[in-house]
Amino acid sequence: MNKKYIHLIFLSAVLLILSFPNINQSYLAWVSLIPILYAVEGKSIYRTFSLGWLCGFIFYIGLIYWIVVVTTTYGKLVYPLGILVMLLLVSYLSIFFGLSFAISRFIEEKTTFKLPIILPFVWVTMEYLRTFLFTGFPWENLGYSQYQSLSLVQFADITGVYGISFLIVCVNTTLYLLLRSLSNKKIPCKEIIFTVLLVTIAVIYGSWRIVEIKKLTESSASMKAGLIQGNVDQGIKWNKAFRKKTITTHQQLSIKALQDGARLIIWPESSTPFYFQSELDYQNLIFEIINDKDTYLLLGSPSYELQDGKYRNFNSAFLLSPSNRVIGRYDKIHLVPYGEYVPLKKFFPFIYKMVEGIGAFYPGQNISLLNLPEASFGVLICYEVIFPDLTRRFVKKGALFLVNITNDAWFGKTSAPYQHLSMAVFRAIENRRFIARAANTGISAFIDATGEIKSPSKLFTESLITGKIGLLTIPTFYTNYGDVFALLSALLSVALFSIAMLRKIRG
Repeated sequence: MNKKYIHLIFLSAVLLILSFPNINQSYLAWVSLIPILYAVEGKSIYRTFSLGWLCGFIFYIGLIYWIVVVTTTYGKLVYPLGILVMLLLVSYLSIFFGLSFAISRFIEEKTTFKLPIILPFVWVTMEYLRTFLFTGFPWENLGYSQYQSLSLVQFADITGVYGISFLIVCVNTTLYLLLRSLSNKKIPCKEIIFTVLLVTIAVIYGSWRIVEIKKLTESSASMKAGLIQGNVDQGIKWNKAFRKKTITTHQQLSIKALQDGARLIIWPESSTPFYFQSELDYQNLIFEIINDKDTYLLLGSPSYELQDGKYRNFNSAFLLSPSNRVIGRYDKIHLVPYGEYVPLKKFFPFIYKMVEGIGAFYPGQNISLLNLPEASFGVLICYEVIFPDLTRRFVKKGALFLVNITNDAWFGKTSAPYQHLSMAVFRAIENRRFIARAANTGISAFIDATGEIKSPSKLFTESLITGKIGLLTIPTFYTNYGDVFALLSALLSVALFSIAMLRKIRG
């Protein structure tokens, strides 16, 4: 393979890595694909796929390198095996990268459409597939790189995050055509006008929408909440000797939240390192915190049920009332593969042995809202917040705000907690709902309905954050109709691919 192409591929991958948290040079995303577009120009479909896959491989190593930390430090895998697990996941994710360019190249060869015109639609299609295929892993789609560019991303309440990815790819391909015109003298006037129009509409819409949402927030009811970040070391979290200390830490922070006037106190995912529903002594200690205080407490805890003669474990959230009652429970629906369960372990027993010791949880079956006198709300446990459609279903069912409880201690001091937070921003924008996010070791924060992150905590610090949650009832196109934009992009891609296949068969 020509070294020049390797340099171009490497450059694209590095620009993409730099675009995402924790480096946050988001402007680089708008030019990140230009080098690879030069590299694949005129190449065969196979070579195009290979170059695209290689670019994705380098990019994903730089993006999710923290998988090694998770699997070795906490999963107890030996270091070489941890690297192997990361590389297997990276290799799989890179396939979507390669397919984006290869399918676009194939359509270009067999139709009159050019790759830069086709690529934005195919790219969105691949991101959409990655959200669902094999349980889904839509970690840091291209659009998420812009989570701090609030004026540009507000139209996500129409298209979801996929619309932002589409716009970024459009800008990249248009700039590529413009640079090519310096040598071939073919100025891409139509593409320039189309892309400039899209960006202008996005900025105008975003600026107007932010002002409108802020005004509606000021005139809407609100509720004060306290986010508890206990900073419990993952290495001792489940040690029985430290249970009392863990409860005391959360208890002391909760008392401060009560003093600040919190109506709802939120503890992180698995904040009780025991079964809350059956450990009555510890349960009573927790109930005492809010007893007769006119304050509610949401906490994360493992739970269990006897079903068909067998006990099944769930990753759950419990809502406690001031009258010492559990008034609501939500069981996590979308579990983390190889973190909370092992997919297809009957067919691949060797994988189960590799990750033996992970949680063996069952998924919840219902979108269950939890109810306060002021409003109903939805709980997203850990990485459920990265799934747009799951979040949308909570809001469509009537949630006036969202809570994300998580334990990002697994990630260590890597960029993963920042990446996780960046994706939560889009769930707030898509549905125009406030999100209260409580993380064991950070990053805890409030996110308003425009996607602005408020009062973010520092990593690995004991923290209490109090703030107001707006109780908004603003309807959005995305909440009502879901991933229409992504589906239309997929239908167009399939139609163009079908035409190309027919022409190949006839030819």
